[in-house]
Amino acid sequence: MTCIIVDDEATARAIVAKHCSSVTDLNVVGEFDNAIDAIKFLNQEEDVDVVFLDIHMPGFSGVDFVQTLKNCPKVVLTTSDTEFAIEAYEYESIVDYMVKPLTAERFVKSIQKVKNALEKKTPTISDSNRGKNTSVEAEQDLYINIDKRLIKLHFHEILVVKAQGDYIDITTENKEYRVHTTLKKIKDKLPNKTFLQIHRSYVINFTKIIDIEDNSVLIKKMVIPISRSNRPELMRRLNLV
Repeated sequence: MTCIIVDDEATARAIVAKHCSSVTDLNVVGEFDNAIDAIKFLNQEEDVDVVFLDIHMPGFSGVDFVQTLKNCPKVVLTTSDTEFAIEAYEYESIVDYMVKPLTAERFVKSIQKVKNALEKKTPTISDSNRGKNTSVEAEQDLYINIDKRLIKLHFHEILVVKAQGDYIDITTENKEYRVHTTLKKIKDKLPNKTFLQIHRSYVINFTKIIDIEDNSVLIKKMVIPISRSNRPELMRRLNLV
């Protein structure tokens, strides 16, 4: 199993990491002092099984973390707040709740709960389509991480997504954003009913197309190339007369 640790206190992270090191098949792949950085990491890495998560963190709490992620890994809450336990189990991804200070015996029990949850997990629609466009058809928006702020973008506002090395540029009706992620990852979060990759570097909202000429499309004032391999699918999607 792989895990990350999210806690604003360095001592608390160290204690959890020490307990993790005593479990032979548990590998810590990241430690974070805030939820935003952890979310950014999870948006890049899909192979995290469990998150050891503090509830009370400044700015963006553990609950905000769980509510924000669309495909949240299993979560074990670590906190001094004994009154949150009942509310915690309202969230499907939360499998256990450990009260600080953590003991080795209690940690072992928690790991077993995580293993049981992972073994018993039955695929849901969103799980079976994880990384595919169909898992987001019912969604209306997504959140992007800009300078440790989560900014909400409505799908209908997005015009063009362009790959720029290790970043992508998202152009909306009124603004442009640069996000540290890949074109594939952002494409997987967009509904394929309205978004289409027309070039290795571009995904477009084809409902925003103004004109098509030769091997390019015009969206607002942007001229975007169409690759030969992607052109047939674009033409198929259009309502030609």
